[in-house]
Amino acid sequence: TVLMCRGKAMQDFKGPDCRFVNFKKGEAVYVYYKLVGESTELWAGSVGSDFGYFPKDLLEINHNYSNEELELPTDVSLICY
Repeated sequence: TVLMCRGKAMQDFKGPDCRFVNFKKGEAVYVYYKLVGESTELWAGSVGSDFGYFPKDLLEINHNYSNEELELPTDVSLICY
């Protein structure tokens, strides 16, 4: 897994289920995947030790780590346990 970029949350976000990562405004969010297909508005990344999806529009990118973008089809999904 390649760390693509880091951003700052522009507002609080609470996901609808465990596949999503929750964050507070101002928290650092690390992006690992950008989803393509039906869910192009979602990215996948981490906040602290939590990993999950979040709306890309809520993130202000402030540092790029990789020029190589890793895109996943939306049929690849996290499973809730």
